[in-house]
Amino acid sequence: MTCEELLKALNEYIDDESVLTICRDFAEHLAGCNPCQVVVDNVRKTIQLYKAGEPYPMPPEFQARFRQALREQWKKKFPHARV
Repeated sequence: MTCEELLKALNEYIDDESVLTICRDFAEHLAGCNPCQVVVDNVRKTIQLYKAGEPYPMPPEFQARFRQALREQWKKKFPHARV
């Protein structure tokens, strides 16, 4: 299994670990491929954080900068629109 094949099958692997063939192929590939291990771990952690449902409030300074950046990008893309 190549890295590309692993990434294409990643959702199926994470959602349904009872798929034996894919699990075997994944396990063999992941055993020797650190970059793919990192991808799988990050996807799992992201899903766990999402399922936990704990919102993380943005600091006010970041929120203001973020909104300003969005406004600037909006103005570039839609120069005649009102913000």
